[in-house]
Amino acid sequence: MKKKLRSEREKYLLSLKKQSTKVHAIRLAILIGFFGLWQILAYTETIDDFITSSPVRIVKMLRELLSSGIFVHIATTLYECILGFIIATVVGSLIAVWLWWSETARRVLEPYLVVLNSLPKIALGPVIIIWVGAGAKAIIMMTVLICIIVTVISVLSGFMECDKDKILLLRSMGASKLQILTKLILPGSLPNFMSVIKINVGLAWVGAIMGEYLVSSAGLGYLIIYGGQVFKLDLVMASTLILCLLAALMYIVVAVIEKRICRFR
Repeated sequence: MKKKLRSEREKYLLSLKKQSTKVHAIRLAILIGFFGLWQILAYTETIDDFITSSPVRIVKMLRELLSSGIFVHIATTLYECILGFIIATVVGSLIAVWLWWSETARRVLEPYLVVLNSLPKIALGPVIIIWVGAGAKAIIMMTVLICIIVTVISVLSGFMECDKDKILLLRSMGASKLQILTKLILPGSLPNFMSVIKINVGLAWVGAIMGEYLVSSAGLGYLIIYGGQVFKLDLVMASTLILCLLAALMYIVVAVIEKRICRFR
């Protein structure tokens, strides 16, 4: 019986591994097919590679960038993005805890959160520059503003979805509000919190690049703006490709952390 169960388990694990391999293979095929089709269309002059660039031209531009200090621009954008991401996630989560703790504050501020979330943050660009000055501070502030409201709303929503019967049970056993928060709400909201972090990864990159569009002298956003102004579309596409790779790497790091945390739960 034990051998049969072990055999069934091994078959199940093997099927999961095959499915995972299949998904990765399809993803890779789509990526290769996309770049391959792009290059073919550019080579046959079906599309104008001066306007759309092409994979070959992007590779040439990447080689030029590697020999001309691209890492300074990468480091600048990474610093702005990661710092804004951390500040927004930490502060937003603390605000969510406060709003969960105080029902009065939550009921008063909820409409304002909805309005602030719908506000186009780019409209605050000139105000941000006046407040904190032109430079990295303004870009980090833009990143924080884009991420923080989403963090507050999403984390608070996870807190509020916690099972009311469990909360009532803990209260009947004499648990304090702090104990309910630390023993039930926070552990129960961990999957939701990890989802919020994943969302913030994308939003942080949006905020950093948007901030660099407004005011910057270095960074990937600066290269994209500069490339567009001088009609160097190869530079624009190469910088965008680097941006995509960095965002994907950051997402993978978060996904790995999430997997390890879930393993020890």
